[in-house]
Amino acid sequence: MATTAIPNALPGGNGSSARYGPHVFANVAKRRTLVIGTSSFARMVASEVARDQRRHVLVGMVDDRRAGMGEESPRDSHPLIAGPLARLDAIVGALRPDVIVIAATDRRGRLPMRDLLQARLQGVQIEDGVRFYERLTGKIAIEALTPDHLISSQGFRKRGLDLAVGHALSLALSAAIVVVLAPLFALIALAIKLDSAGPVFFVHDRVGFGGKHLRLLKFRTMYPAVGTTSEWAADNGARITRVGKWLRQYHLDELPQLINILRGEMNLVGPRPHPVRNFELFMEKIPYYALRATVRPGLTGWAQVRQGYANGLDEETEKMRYDLYYIKHMSAWLDLRILCHTARLLWSDHGSLVTRDARRSTVDPQISTLNSQLSTSQPQF
Repeated sequence: MATTAIPNALPGGNGSSARYGPHVFANVAKRRTLVIGTSSFARMVASEVARDQRRHVLVGMVDDRRAGMGEESPRDSHPLIAGPLARLDAIVGALRPDVIVIAATDRRGRLPMRDLLQARLQGVQIEDGVRFYERLTGKIAIEALTPDHLISSQGFRKRGLDLAVGHALSLALSAAIVVVLAPLFALIALAIKLDSAGPVFFVHDRVGFGGKHLRLLKFRTMYPAVGTTSEWAADNGARITRVGKWLRQYHLDELPQLINILRGEMNLVGPRPHPVRNFELFMEKIPYYALRATVRPGLTGWAQVRQGYANGLDEETEKMRYDLYYIKHMSAWLDLRILCHTARLLWSDHGSLVTRDARRSTVDPQISTLNSQLSTSQPQF
């Protein structure tokens, strides 16, 4: 079997400690959140906080750049930048955050620990940026992930017994589904043969568990290809058959992958297997992408219910953030949650898993302008 190698808006003056602690005037259900840092990762955190209007209010960001350790220059001013790190005590006193998220680029000897301790004693919650982002979004920030984190994290060290139990459950449930849906399989096969010339199944090489290649099965939904085509859906719309359009709408074309599960190549839940060519490209372009091959791919997954289809490298990177979260937290409970979420989406959206997450693609306008302002000079995390 073939295998792919896995290789300063802030007023002057010192803040009073009496002004620290939970903000009592605004809606108590929303937590006033201050982000320390202006790196690309810190801006990602701030953007997610601003987007989560039900639970958080972004009150500002603290400039952790070395140039920002003292007074700010007018060139670096921005409405979201509350001030430099050296003035954290005054910033906290003025903005009265409930939560301080530390998303600083370089913490070694630079964080004002006395100010942070004082804020903590006054009731302000201090959060690590990586863990906060993971809990808030259900994904892992690749930009902030380090080899040390992978080595020390218990979540990324999967025991063989845990993987075997999860796979056994997938096998049992898949066998039951195949028996129940056998008549539907036969009807779909007949419809495909009557609608257009060609085979019933579409077979494609994908990369699975341990980098091994698998022959992924789908009901054929397109006319046979002429020349090279792209895996991203927008490029192949003209080739979809009449029956194929209906099968795709309700995701019935994916049902033959239950056979892949019974072969031991897949699970019901896991990262979706990518074509060999795409896998090799993403290995070069997306950090830690090889981690996807440490678990069996799935018929559905955390990235599918949260993100939907990807139509480019940026969207594939976003899906990878969700895949890493699943790999770290995979469990029977999370699998059940994903399966229920998948069923609900298929029912409520009439099978559409493409546009449901468009609201997550929007970027807060202030974060967008800050990204533009800092992109040329700000070091990456």
